[in-house]
Amino acid sequence: MDIENLIRAQRAFFLSQCTKEPDFRLTQLRKLDGLLRKHENDFYRAVEADFGKSAFDTYTTEIGFIYQEIRFYLKKLPKWGRPKRIRTGLSSLPGKSRIYYEPLGCCLIIGAWNYPFQLTLLPAIAALAAGNTVMIKPSELAPECSALLARVINDAFPPGYFQVVEGGAKETTALLHHRFDHVFFTGSQKVGQIVYEAAARHLTPVTLELGGKSPAIVCPSGDLKVAARRIVWGKFINGGQTCIAPDYLLVHRSVEESFLKLLEERIRQFNYQPDSTHYTQIINQRHFDRISTLIDPEKIYYEGPKSNIANKKYIAPTILNNVDWEDACMQEEIFGPVLPVIRFDDYDELLSRLVRMEKPLAAYLFSNNGTEQHKFTKQLSFGGGCINDTLMHVSNSRLPFGGIGGSGFGNYHGRFGFETFSHAKSILHKANWGEPSIKYPPYSEGKLKWIRRLLS
Repeated sequence: MDIENLIRAQRAFFLSQCTKEPDFRLTQLRKLDGLLRKHENDFYRAVEADFGKSAFDTYTTEIGFIYQEIRFYLKKLPKWGRPKRIRTGLSSLPGKSRIYYEPLGCCLIIGAWNYPFQLTLLPAIAALAAGNTVMIKPSELAPECSALLARVINDAFPPGYFQVVEGGAKETTALLHHRFDHVFFTGSQKVGQIVYEAAARHLTPVTLELGGKSPAIVCPSGDLKVAARRIVWGKFINGGQTCIAPDYLLVHRSVEESFLKLLEERIRQFNYQPDSTHYTQIINQRHFDRISTLIDPEKIYYEGPKSNIANKKYIAPTILNNVDWEDACMQEEIFGPVLPVIRFDDYDELLSRLVRMEKPLAAYLFSNNGTEQHKFTKQLSFGGGCINDTLMHVSNSRLPFGGIGGSGFGNYHGRFGFETFSHAKSILHKANWGEPSIKYPPYSEGKLKWIRRLLS
């Protein structure tokens, strides 16, 4: 089925009204959950083929997230789908006010390659739960994962309801040529601009989950051992190919030397051997070459062992020290296992600088000082983050996940995903009796006086 006919089929399916039924949505979510569990080992094999990533990492960073999200929706959807009664103002009495959450229609999900299942299926789950039809375009950079998604989903669901379209930039461009009711994109800022521009031609609402240079700040008041463990884990998981990974470190001068030693110790303890089952290769040669050019040999503080296997795209965990804001590694999101360290002397001056920079997708603070924590939360603008941890804010389905400014806009996860793919339709149900005549002509000073009392 070509794209035009597929979109036509999805619109027809949506207009049949069946996706609006709560039981239908719940049934489809249970069906998807069963399919994922049936093919779980296939998902592990696909990720291993594209990344060399272990089943442990795939479950903890992808499959487990998806199971948790489906379970959360199955529990909460019956409540979220009901009309929400709200207070009615005096000017509209006697009457009742309600919000009805209705699906948007035909939705396009453009997935990312770094977590090819989680970052593709989580927004799709939200869209299905909200009662939409869904078309998925997985990333072509993870071909085995893309092919598996297409096989599992397309064999199990009607094409008019839930379908995967494989391909590269050509297919994405062809999809964006058509009008959708919502487009959800996860990826780079550059491609995000293209998606946004294409959607604007149809006045299609868009959610953009992009990236940016997410800082991690280490203050003297923080627990340095805990900070080192959590930063190393958050940075080097998935070979650093995580949109919310700490992109660079800002370490107070007074603890810089001791903290660098702790980072090195922790990397060694985690045994990030390039050919081990818990360390991941770079997705392709282009990204391998790009990341490699960001490593200044003169600023390497620590570099782990390199792979001895030919054609393996591994970059060893690398710490760069004495880094300046003008260095090449600070001009773009690294998206790899390279961690630049910049020292700072004054916390307030540091925050003042960060406030003027592009808003990142995440930010992290390691401090046990209440004033420092308060300033971090109040002054810095970023998508989401943690105090005394990294990455873990995304594990809570009750917290929204999304960017701000250059790191994207729009939220999902849990209730926030349901609302992203829904229209909040307001309805005032007015009684046929008891209505005062003050809003109807002829007007008078006396009527205006009463209206002022009602509205002021």
